[in-house]
Amino acid sequence: MTGPAMEANLNNHYLMDISGAEFDLFRTYIHRRFGIHLTDKKRSLLVSRLQKIIRDSGFGSFQNYYDHLTKSSDRRQVQELVNRISTNHTFFNRENDHFEYFSKVALPAITASLRAKGENDLRVWCAGCSTGEEAYMLLMLMAEFFGAGASDWKAGILATDISEQVLDVAKEGVYSEDKIASLPPRLREKYTSRLGDGSYRIADRLRRDATFRRFNLMNRSYPFRKPFHVIFCRNVMIYFDENDKQKVVNRFYEVTEPGGYLFIGHSETLGRKQQAYRYIQPALYQKAVVSDAR
Repeated sequence: MTGPAMEANLNNHYLMDISGAEFDLFRTYIHRRFGIHLTDKKRSLLVSRLQKIIRDSGFGSFQNYYDHLTKSSDRRQVQELVNRISTNHTFFNRENDHFEYFSKVALPAITASLRAKGENDLRVWCAGCSTGEEAYMLLMLMAEFFGAGASDWKAGILATDISEQVLDVAKEGVYSEDKIASLPPRLREKYTSRLGDGSYRIADRLRRDATFRRFNLMNRSYPFRKPFHVIFCRNVMIYFDENDKQKVVNRFYEVTEPGGYLFIGHSETLGRKQQAYRYIQPALYQKAVVSDAR
């Protein structure tokens, strides 16, 4: 590779300079808007993810880009910032023991309680859903659990993320062969169809049961009409500091049905200060029902 092509390639890989003051401005802004906590070790990561925006948009410097973000009403640039700084690593059947518990313990317990009250509305929230694999995995397990009786239940999923870019992927419900590889073969055959290019599309009946919405967990309130029986928020709060994490957990608690469950990532913990949820097992908590609240 020579000439202009080589020069362009080098420019794409050369890290722009960011001053300490500029880095502090961005990490304060990002923390305030999105709750993502950037340590000093993330400085080069921030530069590598934002420099293309700065160059392509003609801002010329991090300071000019920051001024544009904070002084204009350009929502598109704010969303592009979110898309760039968000980490969206996920895959089907990730941390499988959670899905085992969901299908073998949580679903039977919740549905039995609902039947006893003459109710049929099962509410599940996948918070920080990324490209949708987790939400579709839960829908597959719910379809397996209800079987022929699925039509008797209102049992869709609300799946939210801060990034519109990953939500577009989730709504499409199309995944490459390597992405689908971790899905158990039985579920893959039953709930996906292979496309001509070798990718797989999630069955329409599951996609219809998934509601994908943009939502910021840093919102001061979670204005849902009814509380959830299950909340999955895995490998999201690792990017929050302790203060923000506790606020988010408190908001989760407020929108969790008594007896409902909160699943978090195995690399996460609610911490010793957390007194609301009851610990069940690693990365799994439950909101006590009134009769057995301490």
